[in-house]
Amino acid sequence: MSAQVKRIDMCNGPIFANIIKYTVPIICTSVLQLLFNAADLVVVGRYCGSNSVAAVGATNSLIHLFVNLFIGLGAGVSVAVAYAVGERDDSKISRVVHTVIPLAMICGAIITTIGLTLSKPLLHLMGTPDEILPLSSLYTKIYFCGMIPSLIYEFSAAVCRASGDTKTPLKFLSLSGIINVILNVFFVTVIDLDVAGVAIATVTSQIVSCVLMVVFLCRRNDCFKLQIRKIRVYRQELLRIVKIGLPTGIQSSVFSASNVIIQSSVNSFGAAAIAGNAAAASIEGFIFVAMQSFHQSSLNYTGQNFGAKNSKRILKAFWTNIVCVTVMSLVIISVVYTFKTNLLSLYITDSPASIDFGIKRMSYICLFYSMCGIYEVLNGIVRGMGHSLVTMFISISGVCGVRLVWIFTVFKAHHTLDTLYVSYPISWGACILALIVSAIIIFKKVSKMFNDSCEKTI
Repeated sequence: MSAQVKRIDMCNGPIFANIIKYTVPIICTSVLQLLFNAADLVVVGRYCGSNSVAAVGATNSLIHLFVNLFIGLGAGVSVAVAYAVGERDDSKISRVVHTVIPLAMICGAIITTIGLTLSKPLLHLMGTPDEILPLSSLYTKIYFCGMIPSLIYEFSAAVCRASGDTKTPLKFLSLSGIINVILNVFFVTVIDLDVAGVAIATVTSQIVSCVLMVVFLCRRNDCFKLQIRKIRVYRQELLRIVKIGLPTGIQSSVFSASNVIIQSSVNSFGAAAIAGNAAAASIEGFIFVAMQSFHQSSLNYTGQNFGAKNSKRILKAFWTNIVCVTVMSLVIISVVYTFKTNLLSLYITDSPASIDFGIKRMSYICLFYSMCGIYEVLNGIVRGMGHSLVTMFISISGVCGVRLVWIFTVFKAHHTLDTLYVSYPISWGACILALIVSAIIIFKKVSKMFNDSCEKTI
């Protein structure tokens, strides 16, 4: 039976209404994903103690260091599909769809190999305390075993979102996430597997979401249909994906590398600080995914209208996304910060000191997340116009560079968590200024290119 899909037309119709319809399912998907990830910390925190929370939390920056390099290729997939949709080139869309599956398998195999061989020595180099190092290493190794199905789902979901379908990834993630939570509780409370249990539950849920997404694409009856016999790496489509996605992946990995150093700095304050930092970061993640949804909107709206050579609609979509992300971030931040102690208590039940550390982090980072939202939308429009290298250089220098310089100078001289955390809003501000200038210059060039193309056609 074929799958019928209702897609949002990004090149026509009301922009505000379509952006809301487009982003709400992405927000719900991301929030659900975070809830399921948070379930890992909540379950081990309630049944295994703060050391287990610290063990899982200490792995986040290391996992993202490797995963983000390849997850960044998802942005390349989105832009490649969006351009083809805007150009109304069905054959090009089909070639992208059939390229992403083998690409995901290759990338997943590379990450799994690296993770299994290097996770423990890298965790040790990060200064992970001896009392949690064995648990952190075990969790990381099991987690990396699920990279192939995880990337197949991520790349396939990127195809769906770029086509205007944001509801399907939400449905599949909801089901796999419920399975994740059930298995979390079963493996930890019944079988007593501690952090290994939540890792196994995560990998299992990733396999479920992968299978659902592949079956869905196989059942489609349009140019997005996946046919097993056509699966191969198509050179031109791969180059387009890599052109946009590789700089994005490098940016994300370097960004994660700076977070590894930040995590190492947090580790120097002990297990209580690690647990509080992990819990606060998990809560802040709910704000970030709302911001990230407007990055997806900005990226794909820009990509499709770039393919359709409609610069006016690119500009209108940009301003709509900026207004939406600012208003939404302020509302969410107000609610989260008001109930910060209650939220942290969901993760940590046996360490008031850890809760205090979590509040400290939120006071410096959570309150300034509107800046992160504006930064994400600016990133989306510049990438959507095909200039992923620009965002890479700005992010590496503006986010990573500023934070690392800060850590090795100001933080080194004043070794407090307050000094460490203030580097976040400072780095966001530097990037926003650079991206505004870049977006203006690039948009003017794109508008001129489109106008010249129209004149030649006439």
